Amino acid sequence: MRSNRQSSEKESMINENKIRETCASNRGRGFKMLMDVFQEPIYNYIRRLVVSHEDAEDVLQEVFIRVFRHLDQFRSESSLSTWIYQIATNESLRLLNDRKEERNVASEEIQEELINKLQASDYIDYENELAVKFQEAILSLPEKQRLVFNLRYYDELEYEEIARILDSKVETLKVNYHYAKEKIKEYILNR
Repeated sequence: MRSNRQSSEKESMINENKIRETCASNRGRGFKMLMDVFQEPIYNYIRRLVVSHEDAEDVLQEVFIRVFRHLDQFRSESSLSTWIYQIATNESLRLLNDRKEERNVASEEIQEELINKLQASDYIDYENELAVKFQEAILSLPEKQRLVFNLRYYDELEYEEIARILDSKVETLKVNYHYAKEKIKEYILNR
């Protein structure tokens, strides 16, 4: 499995280098390549955070507008995917925080709203009770744990990359992931 991941990472770096080279010579074509590679995984990541398809589409659009506007400022201090995930995280949290401030409500109320949106959406198979509980459990996590869990579990990112995305320490992220897994298990067993 590790050799598959290593070859996938190597392929990803080649893709990212090709995208950057193409963007430098033909910005429009390079951006289209970038969209072809990153649109689906970034949409899925955003959707797990904001739940509703409409909100995910809005955030995704804002993410790629920002990427397009600032592509020439990308300094290659991290991978292109890390940079895009960072922007997606910030934009998703901005949407959720704006809602919280607009309504002057606590984070718990926003979490409850996300769970309600999940229940009203076609995002998961409601015939699968375990899948429903699993998604509700993830949404009930504190923000940092939810971010770490999504990036590690679904996007299969290494802790080092998650640390760059969330501007955090690897050790802290490992603890957050461990607590998230325990809370998810507890939620599923007690509901």
